[in-house]
Amino acid sequence: MASLWRAVMDSVSGSSPSALDAAPGSGVEFWHGAERAGWLNKQGEYIKTWRRRWFVLKQGRLFWFKDPAVTRASVPRGVIPVATCLTVKGAEDVLNRQFAFELSTPAETMYFIADSEKDKEEWINSIGRSIVQHSRSVTDAEVVDYDSRPQPPPQLMTSEESAPAA
Repeated sequence: MASLWRAVMDSVSGSSPSALDAAPGSGVEFWHGAERAGWLNKQGEYIKTWRRRWFVLKQGRLFWFKDPAVTRASVPRGVIPVATCLTVKGAEDVLNRQFAFELSTPAETMYFIADSEKDKEEWINSIGRSIVQHSRSVTDAEVVDYDSRPQPPPQLMTSEESAPAA
């Protein structure tokens, strides 16, 4: 996902918060009102060591930072647009570690470790809800409300059609 982050950052000049706000689809005020925030251990993209990071889920994006003192001036270490995610599920069996879960996109699978089973389940549920809310699989224009569609006028039957068969 760091490659996605680099693409967003390369599309703007510099990495200040105002430049980040100018990136397409950004402008998320991650410094307050998060849907979910907390510590997770994240595996590095290149060097596969585990690093403790502060994560913030807001408006369909999962940001991470080095520390929880997130302000308007903070620059995320990375971001995952959840609309690109396919699944989020437990991964203890894959990593052989307690409280592990994975987040997969068409390009890669990222692994995280929560501090407790409760935290793991809450992160999976929060990210899952966000994936559903921000999924591009069905747009509003493609949703058909069958109850509100105009109904065709009732067909008038002739007297022959309405007469009982003999």
